[in-house]
Amino acid sequence: MLRLDGKIIVAYFPVQLSMRQILQPAIDLAEKGFPVSEIASYCWKKNAHALQAPGNPHGKDLLIDGQAPDHGQVFCNPFLADTFKELAELGKRGFYEGRVAKAVVDVIQSNGGVMDLEDLKSHATEEVKPIVTNYKGLNVWEIPPNGQGITALLALNILENFNLKEMGHNTAHYLHVLIEAVKVSFADTLWYCADPEKVAVPTTKLLSKPYARDRSKLIDLQRATAKYNQGNPFPVGSDTVYFTVVDTQGNACSFINSNYMGFGTGLVPDGCGFTLQNRGANFSLQPGHPNCLAPRKRPYHTIIPALATDADSGELLCSFGVMGGFMQPQGHVQVLLNMLEFGMNPQQALDVPRFCVEYDRKVDAWLVSLEDGIPQNITEALIAKGHRVVAPVTGHNRSMFGRGQIITKGDWWRHWRILPSSSNVFWAGSDPRADGCALGY
Repeated sequence: MLRLDGKIIVAYFPVQLSMRQILQPAIDLAEKGFPVSEIASYCWKKNAHALQAPGNPHGKDLLIDGQAPDHGQVFCNPFLADTFKELAELGKRGFYEGRVAKAVVDVIQSNGGVMDLEDLKSHATEEVKPIVTNYKGLNVWEIPPNGQGITALLALNILENFNLKEMGHNTAHYLHVLIEAVKVSFADTLWYCADPEKVAVPTTKLLSKPYARDRSKLIDLQRATAKYNQGNPFPVGSDTVYFTVVDTQGNACSFINSNYMGFGTGLVPDGCGFTLQNRGANFSLQPGHPNCLAPRKRPYHTIIPALATDADSGELLCSFGVMGGFMQPQGHVQVLLNMLEFGMNPQQALDVPRFCVEYDRKVDAWLVSLEDGIPQNITEALIAKGHRVVAPVTGHNRSMFGRGQIITKGDWWRHWRILPSSSNVFWAGSDPRADGCALGY
């Protein structure tokens, strides 16, 4: 801190860290071990069968005596420590070439896969431009297609055409409109959301306000609609982990990564200490579908970190995310509306019960799961409107409603667009459905 001409100037000096310095804490944790938390242990046991499967000889590397660790049991992963050491020394080449790459290719090919060493070597990481929509003065930023963040933005655009606050939080009327908006949004994105390098994704047209107004007119305020078709945005003729960190200067990181289903494929490359993902499960096998399976193509991707800024000033107001597959955009919408429409602080916004919409192909219908805490009379009212409801969802099964984290700058959610926020304080919330925590240091 410097004082010049009676003014206090705070000086910040950027620190550059080597890859070894960045990875060393993770290396130490992998070598020395860590006590397994309660929900992590539950999920580990639930998905341990993938590691124990025949043809997966190195799955045992992520088990203790052939079993998933108990809550509080210390788990060490020396093979992952070795992998991180190679990354520390060789950078990208330590993963996409050499020993680790060969181990990855060997386990894939031994299980009928076609990936080869050249596929890994030719991998290129892409820096994408986020997509945005304005909801009542708040700019909400999401990852573009092939990510599903556009689903949340579509739903917010549709919901802007309804007086949600007047309906009341988690009333039958409110939940009905949100559920239908989510269904309309998924009807679009499950068709249009694909690899933009392989197909033309009409992102700008899908996010236009006139298109959202047209789509909002499909929602029957009295009855659930059995099936929505994707719209035409053109004119006529044409194992997830999320964290967020904010520093003292207000810079934020919203980060998410995932193996997709539990341990993904469950396949563990020899001597590497990690499982391989199964993101390809989100390709369509329908010929002609924009998201159909093809070489060197990315599938519909569910993980979507998000940020929110003031539309007028551009000030960063919120860094947030909600884990949970296709629940993620639904979680984004519900948590944001809890703050924007009902003035909840970040922890309250995460705590209150949620719904989850999913399409069940077996019964060819949308199912609506309601979390424990939503009253029985609300459940009955939604059933009367024609929804297929599963309720109440309790215990560890509540993880289906996502697991979110939020950091906000100031208390802008108290009086949104009425009073200025007190931006010298950060607020945070951590989802009670997971092992995370909100921490300031």
